[in-house]
Amino acid sequence: MGIKAAAGKKAPSQKAKGPHPTGQDPARVREIVKHLAKAYPEAQCALKHSNPFELLVATILSAQCTDERVNKVTPELFRKYPTPEDFAALRPEVLEQEIRSTGFFRSKTKSILGSARKIAEEFGGKVPDTMQELLKLPGVARKTANVVLGTAFRKATGVVVDTHVSRIAQRLDLSRQKTPEKIEQDLMRIIPQSQWIDFSHQMIFHGRRCCTARSPKCWSCPVENLCYSEEKTV
Repeated sequence: MGIKAAAGKKAPSQKAKGPHPTGQDPARVREIVKHLAKAYPEAQCALKHSNPFELLVATILSAQCTDERVNKVTPELFRKYPTPEDFAALRPEVLEQEIRSTGFFRSKTKSILGSARKIAEEFGGKVPDTMQELLKLPGVARKTANVVLGTAFRKATGVVVDTHVSRIAQRLDLSRQKTPEKIEQDLMRIIPQSQWIDFSHQMIFHGRRCCTARSPKCWSCPVENLCYSEEKTV
């Protein structure tokens, strides 16, 4: 299905026959990527950090929490505890109080302290820069690893799939999967690897500013003419 046809039809309930699902037509995907890049040239990670370890901690804290809230907590946190070794020496109850406002503070404390200790003991105090090694850190899954690798090391090892990316990928029919892992695999197949990092940031910006979970602002959407979601408001 070409771009013109896709713009005026809703996604069928079954995948179309052929080399790709309906929404993954290469020409349509290229247009989506192009328009998002043009709309959000400034898109970048919103979590404040000055090194890979700070980004790792901030990303763990951002689970089920807004970046704005995390950015209010981390400056003082990183001032008090600037290194993985400083975090590794903390008692859990101390860190829990420091990060309580980000929610799920007990599980986040376990992940942060576990990661800090492993980094200090096994990686010489430096955050590893490979997917395989990052996934060995407690509480670190592909989303967190992709954020750290893409933003801190500029390594395109995957696509960050958070709630925004998941929602938009399904609305734009770029994926019909439900889990972040499977959605990421779909996106990695259809988006050029050289664009994975920027595309992730642009999708997140788009989700926050325009394609919101409720009442999406379709009248100002840069890819409205390429979207046939049933949730469209125009």
